[in-house]
Amino acid sequence: MTEPVRLSKRMSELGLSSRREADEWIAKGWVRVDGQVVSELGSKVLPHQKITVERQAAAQQAKRVTVLLNKPVGFVSGQAEDGYKPAVVLVKPENRWADDPSPELFHPTQLKSLVPAGRLDIDSVGLLVLTQDGRIAKQLIGEDTSIEKEYLVRVQYTKPGRLPDADLKKLNHGLWMDGKPLLPAKVRWQNDDQLSFTLREGRKRQIRRMCDMVGLKVIGLKRVRIGRVKLGDLPPGQWRYLGADERF
Repeated sequence: MTEPVRLSKRMSELGLSSRREADEWIAKGWVRVDGQVVSELGSKVLPHQKITVERQAAAQQAKRVTVLLNKPVGFVSGQAEDGYKPAVVLVKPENRWADDPSPELFHPTQLKSLVPAGRLDIDSVGLLVLTQDGRIAKQLIGEDTSIEKEYLVRVQYTKPGRLPDADLKKLNHGLWMDGKPLLPAKVRWQNDDQLSFTLREGRKRQIRRMCDMVGLKVIGLKRVRIGRVKLGDLPPGQWRYLGADERF
């Protein structure tokens, strides 16, 4: 890589910020390239050039919160649609989990730019991450993310007998979707009617479509883990802050 690239793109690649944050900081004169302030949007840099950010940028970034929500059925992950409310409306003081160990105090400004880092279908429940931090969003939904997401899936076999072992193997590896092979998954029985799915990708309605391909009907779907962060005992419809010591 020897071609000049946009400064905001390079900052994102280095993990300094999201591209949107980078543009904001550049406009405020908070970014230096080789010690010189660069305040023009669209500026380009070479890979060997040293990029630093002012303390104000780091302080602003430190104030950004990430919220873990146990999404109930009937809420959409992102923008309101078809009369259904977005999950972010549940992030209010009265819905904060009483056992949240975080010392963070709620303030309405935390709702500004609080967006879902990944989706959870309207009829699915469990762990949904909402964040103001572009670095976390990139980590969870960026093109090169490989963070595992674990789901408990209650199923019903629509054919006589039980799901053949060969079809369970297909769920683990061998299925195609939208003309592309799916990445290997970890799928195993938890009990007679519940499977555990661990995925490293998240195509639209992926688990439901995978199950449909082998004759399984999904009765219920719950996300219980993203990376090293677990849903745990967080009650449905309640939320807590991601702790300062927690990492996905």
